[in-house]
Amino acid sequence: MKTSTVELACIIDDDSVYVNLVKKIIETKKLCENLLVFSDGKQSIEYFEAILQNLEAEQIPEIIFLDLNMPVMDGWEFLERFTKIKNKLDKAITLYVVSSSINPLDINRAKSLSSVEDYLIKPVNISELESIFTKTA
Repeated sequence: MKTSTVELACIIDDDSVYVNLVKKIIETKKLCENLLVFSDGKQSIEYFEAILQNLEAEQIPEIIFLDLNMPVMDGWEFLERFTKIKNKLDKAITLYVVSSSINPLDINRAKSLSSVEDYLIKPVNISELESIFTKTA
């Protein structure tokens, strides 16, 4: 099993059971070095906007897993703001929308955004996660 070259990944999700499960898989399989976790879109967008001020590339995740349904600021609002600053971050970021919604409107809306790589339906399985990290690495 090769060790990943993904330095930093990010989970933006308010479901602590899901977040802990994904963290455990990532740690057990050694899919990345470090993991950022935010429980709502507002916390995470503030983090990315702060990075813009400092432009510290090592603090920018290579992969983001974004939930759509969260309190404070949902995934759609995050995507709207993130799309405006993504190109200024000077690093390739692969963003996956991860949701329990199987609504075709949500899936098509997410996939139509240029900043979204793919739409994953919860629960994400281990092989899906492994292939995402291997593809990005």
